[in-house]
Amino acid sequence: MEKSKNGILNRLKCIATYIKYGLFLHGVRNNLAKIGLDFMPYYYCKSMSSKVNPDQIKTPDLDLKLSIFGKTEINYIKNSILGINDNFLFKDLNNGVTCVGLKKDDDIVAFLFIRSQSFYFRNRLFNLNENEHFFVFMYVYENYRGKGIAPYLRYQCYKLLEKEGVNTFYSISEYFNFSAIKYQKKFNAKPLELCLSIKLFKKNIWNFTLKKYYS
Repeated sequence: MEKSKNGILNRLKCIATYIKYGLFLHGVRNNLAKIGLDFMPYYYCKSMSSKVNPDQIKTPDLDLKLSIFGKTEINYIKNSILGINDNFLFKDLNNGVTCVGLKKDDDIVAFLFIRSQSFYFRNRLFNLNENEHFFVFMYVYENYRGKGIAPYLRYQCYKLLEKEGVNTFYSISEYFNFSAIKYQKKFNAKPLELCLSIKLFKKNIWNFTLKKYYS
């Protein structure tokens, strides 16, 4: 009985979080996907590090350290975030995927997975050149949200990768993830395409380009 109550409370907490951050429709899509009806509209975006205004990036009032995360941090992430254990990202850490993160002392504050090689997303191939990287997935731990951590980490990654000759960055934002779209605009990320991916019962996948944008 206690386990059942905890499950209900966790579900209610998730719903409240979705509503708080404007992710209700995003949550509905995710729940439909769990029963095999996976309809995912998304923007494929491009940003240039040279077009980011550093004055817009508010440095958090925290003593943060930027580093490349290794096995210890990765294991902590896998065990501390619900639903991330089976994420394909962890299988690719030695194959073109890097995890860059922020720490406050020994406490992990946030992290960002970055791809440096061409990859498949929902059976669609995305090609990357040597000067191009793909920002896959960012997460800020709840205790540190609302402090400007996400844009600060992304900007620090720009600066880090510029030293390696990388100046063009791509990312995908789900259409119903309004907070992610707002975050993209902060970095002058421009949509290249509006796409729709349909995956039925975890077997058949179709990809469609609904609209192309020209700058």
